Amino acid sequence: MSAKPSLWKLGGLTYLQLGKRVNHQLSKDEVSVRSASLAYYFILAVFPALLFVISIVGFFASVNAQFQQELFTNMSRMLPGSAAELVHKTIEQVSVGSGTWKMAAGILGALWAASNGVSAVMGSLNVAYEVEETRPWWKQKAIAVGLTFALAVLVIAALAITLFGGMAAEYVGTHLGLGSALVIGWKVVQWPVVLALMFGAFALTYYAAPNLKEPEWHWITPGSALGLVAWLVASIGFKIYLMFFNSYSKTYGSLGAVIILLVWLYITGYVILVGGEINSEIGRAADARAQHEQKLRRINQDALAA
Repeated sequence: MSAKPSLWKLGGLTYLQLGKRVNHQLSKDEVSVRSASLAYYFILAVFPALLFVISIVGFFASVNAQFQQELFTNMSRMLPGSAAELVHKTIEQVSVGSGTWKMAAGILGALWAASNGVSAVMGSLNVAYEVEETRPWWKQKAIAVGLTFALAVLVIAALAITLFGGMAAEYVGTHLGLGSALVIGWKVVQWPVVLALMFGAFALTYYAAPNLKEPEWHWITPGSALGLVAWLVASIGFKIYLMFFNSYSKTYGSLGAVIILLVWLYITGYVILVGGEINSEIGRAADARAQHEQKLRRINQDALAA
């Protein structure tokens, strides 16, 4: 059995043909509506997810003021507008109140609650890949919990590298006598590592979330590449927009932070689904082309036999 062609061959489609197909599917599958639905599930899951992540590092944050401040600063860079302040306050409350038993119970409860957002992604990607959900509920929940945990690990790893990569390189370089060489080298290398972790998160989502009969692992796909780039551009663009035209707080008052967070989560859900639609269309085009070539071979074989 021959290996399937690379997704980067676009299933034999041109970029224009792929774009038209994806645009049609975005309308057919109501991706905009589903992204709004995902934003709703995400807003319910984001604070349990934060509790899960911060409960792991909360113990260290509560006893290390520098760690805590750098964590807050990094969150502020990632989140748009006043949403950062909302998350800041939540993290602060969690880190102050963290304890051994409370942290253990919080991790389990938050992991279960946060997996509801991943379950919503699974259902939406099933629509994008045009497959029915046939997995039993316990298997769906197990996959959702496992995905939540794995994605949290990837996010924590990317966050740790971003926050403490430089300090770790300086510490190792000093003790090994490498000095500034290691620090400079790591500053160059750390960003590809962070990108690899982000691509790993996308790849894991597209591999395990939809109910595919024969899922294939791809580190980087056209869908994940465009999705990650689009998410970064949209997030940065939205944050710049809020810097100059932030009317949410004026219109919604104290709810402005929640509205901003909802819009950002909508953008996040949208790019995840668009990436799934791109990969799905490429896969369908590749399968159709393979079936067409197989049919031609059979016709030629029948003609030769006659």
